[in-house]
Amino acid sequence: MDVLQLLESSRLFMILASGTLGLVVGSFLNVVIHRVPIMLHRSWTRDCREHLEPDALDAGLTDTYNLLTPASRCPKCDHRIGALENIPVLSYLLLKGRCSGCNTKIPLRYPAVEITTAILSVITALHFGYSPQTLAALAFTWTMIPLFLIDFDTQLLPDSITLPLLWAGLLLSLFNLFVNSQTSIIGAVAGYLSLWTIYQLFKLATGKEGMGFGDFKLLAAIGAWLGWQMLPVVILFSSVVGAVIGITLILFKGRDHNLPMPYGPFLAAAGWISLLWGNDLINFYLG
Repeated sequence: MDVLQLLESSRLFMILASGTLGLVVGSFLNVVIHRVPIMLHRSWTRDCREHLEPDALDAGLTDTYNLLTPASRCPKCDHRIGALENIPVLSYLLLKGRCSGCNTKIPLRYPAVEITTAILSVITALHFGYSPQTLAALAFTWTMIPLFLIDFDTQLLPDSITLPLLWAGLLLSLFNLFVNSQTSIIGAVAGYLSLWTIYQLFKLATGKEGMGFGDFKLLAAIGAWLGWQMLPVVILFSSVVGAVIGITLILFKGRDHNLPMPYGPFLAAAGWISLLWGNDLINFYLG
């Protein structure tokens, strides 16, 4: 019996395979979450310097810096993290959560992201079962995780992530994987314009910007994947998720309720929930 047959016939093997894959992908997502904002900042700084001060470019801005280069190192002692120190979760436990070079504490977020990615991967795989939808849904899930955390940390939703997600949703609609092309295209347009309209009305009324353009693109991408009919569900869920996270941060983390909260994390969470259970909830509501 080959791997594909095992995935199709064994629920336990599906759980183990998707969970293990989720741990590995989660380790890579930690790199994405950490490096993409830095890559954006370096790119913006380099562009500004080239335009305003072309002679002021330093080596730090021209050196190669991407998701693969340079190799991961401890930010405190510059110790290079080897393969055996980069095994998801296990390395963190064996190292007792500390750098082997300088004994600096490793943030708990790294194993937390790996475990969360594994759990969400298992839930997604079990929901869609052995089908082409599972592969696409896993890719959607893995994309939502860095978008959630990058926007939460920096209030940025990188085009390098949201736009490929949008094009992927439109492309998959050609095969009716989740929705057909007409529903997908209308979903992308409606997703973008709905938040863009709210943004313009809010700015007109208050003179302030209530959200960023990345939010428009993210909802457009979600609309491309799930269709225009799912957009009210996504917006409803995003409000619920936002309220839960906001209240939790205020009560347990002492966050100032006057500080602005990014909307992207709530959209990302709501998009994932709607991908799995949106249709069920719509059918339940309609009786």
